[in-house]
Amino acid sequence: MTEPNLELSPIGNCQVSALIDEAAGFVWGCVPRVDGDPVFCSLLNGDRQDEGVWRFELEGQVSATQHYVRNTPILVTRLEAEDGSALDIYDFAPRFERSGRMYRPVAFIRIARPVSGAPRLRVRLAPMRNYGEELSKTTSGTNHIRYQLGDQTMRLTTDAPVGYILEDCSYRVESDQHFFLGPDEPFVGNIRSEVRRMEANTKKYWQHWVRGLHIPLEWQEEVIRAAIALKLCQHEETGAIVAALTTSIPEAPGSQRNWDYRFCWIRDSYYTVQALNRLGALDVLEKYLAYLRNIIDQARGGQIQPLYSVMGLAELHEFEAENLAGYRGNGPVRIGNAAYTQVQYDCYGQIVMPTAQAFFDTRLLRMADERDFTHLEEVGEAAWAKHDKPDAGLWEFRTRQEVHTYSAVMCWAACDRLSKVAGQLGKADRVAFWKERAETIRAKIDAEAWSEEDGHYVASFESNYLDASLLQMVELRYLKPDDERFLATFEAVERELRRGDHMLRYAAEDDFGAPETAFNVCTFWLIEALHLTGRSEEARKMFEAMLEHTTQSGLLSEDLDYDTGELWGNFPQTYSLVGIINSAGHLSKSWSEVR
Repeated sequence: MTEPNLELSPIGNCQVSALIDEAAGFVWGCVPRVDGDPVFCSLLNGDRQDEGVWRFELEGQVSATQHYVRNTPILVTRLEAEDGSALDIYDFAPRFERSGRMYRPVAFIRIARPVSGAPRLRVRLAPMRNYGEELSKTTSGTNHIRYQLGDQTMRLTTDAPVGYILEDCSYRVESDQHFFLGPDEPFVGNIRSEVRRMEANTKKYWQHWVRGLHIPLEWQEEVIRAAIALKLCQHEETGAIVAALTTSIPEAPGSQRNWDYRFCWIRDSYYTVQALNRLGALDVLEKYLAYLRNIIDQARGGQIQPLYSVMGLAELHEFEAENLAGYRGNGPVRIGNAAYTQVQYDCYGQIVMPTAQAFFDTRLLRMADERDFTHLEEVGEAAWAKHDKPDAGLWEFRTRQEVHTYSAVMCWAACDRLSKVAGQLGKADRVAFWKERAETIRAKIDAEAWSEEDGHYVASFESNYLDASLLQMVELRYLKPDDERFLATFEAVERELRRGDHMLRYAAEDDFGAPETAFNVCTFWLIEALHLTGRSEEARKMFEAMLEHTTQSGLLSEDLDYDTGELWGNFPQTYSLVGIINSAGHLSKSWSEVR
């Protein structure tokens, strides 16, 4: 039994997703959606890695290699045995237009295709229920097996020998075999022809989606892979975007920093749609704006939470899954996230900024109108009321509150963007109103967050520590990159938080002690700041160094051990993938150079 690692490859269809290890094992996957019960939980199952898994094992196997079908999340794993026999495993979740709507069922498809010799295959399908409490109960028919997963039942339909699967026996594979694990209903049509049709249509969908992206000249494969993974993090039914597909991968071993990231953070989602919008992926933005409108309606001018469920539910009670040992035994495994009870006032700016685009962008199917502006002004009023009030901040401190500079700047951004939207709508009085409020907030920030003693901005109005979010003052257009105040702040942040080619989010102790790993998005913020302040060659070298830490699937988790280079934290992390896209866009040569 090998120790779990984050060398994982995601598949999905914007309804369900799974993470597949290097040897074609489903080690993480939840149903009926990303925040559901992890029926595949081997990744967090300690010594019980043969439970909560769907694994294809070749008899006498000596190697496994993987790649994605170009510009898709269809994963191909080649398993090779010592006798020279080999087979390919194709994994995907079906997604394509059918009957005038997107077909994206709660279903996973696997195809085993013999390549050479006489491969003997063992199929181990052992889903669990109730967060690793027990294996599912099974019943079977001529060509299917039913798995009782608590309140939900799934059915495996296959043209492989069902008895061999039930008995965990190896058998000779002489022709392609097809596996459809989906809803508990009869599979309509011939499984061979239907699964192959789904494979072709899913491939066509994703390659056409990628074809519409406006990618940089350099690092195309890296950007495309990051973009696909970001799209897989959207729950299309509601438009919500989750921060990651996993829960409780610790930020560092033994740190207890184990959080459930399968929810929609307003902050993370803002950065995600911003990055995808730069690539022209308006479908993700449009669906997310619909999600935001629902959140704003429910708040009715009141408190906006930092995160919600993918269905927009407000209460995300946190508890520990006692039957799961945790990643490499690093428990606890947390389900839910108590951060929903926190106040984080940066969320107001992160609602206004993506929504503001809808008043300007004529490509959108539904442009925003004056009714939307009325509702958005309610968010702006909240930003104005809270801009100088203590909150938990973007790093979600659980035991203290301060007036965080990043939150105040985001509140400024909310008012600043509302003045621009008002101008677009021809509302001169509201332009003046919101511009005045933005200027008042700016004056407050400059008075309280600027340290005359140290000669730079600090992370909060009450303290003089630094954090990496100060580098976002340029991205948010609060300062220009050549502003002496930004240059001084950048110098201080780099001096205190940079660790070689990596960046801490902060160095001060928090609720769990001093941070032990670099926060990957902060490293990308550093790369962007280097480029914007004229140190582009250094930025390129650092970016290339970061890309060397990606998994073979081209992705990153949240954190990285800056001494060993090992990835930690939930995976794949949207923040980190945004960093890949944005940095590539900043640093790439222009397309005009090859025209």
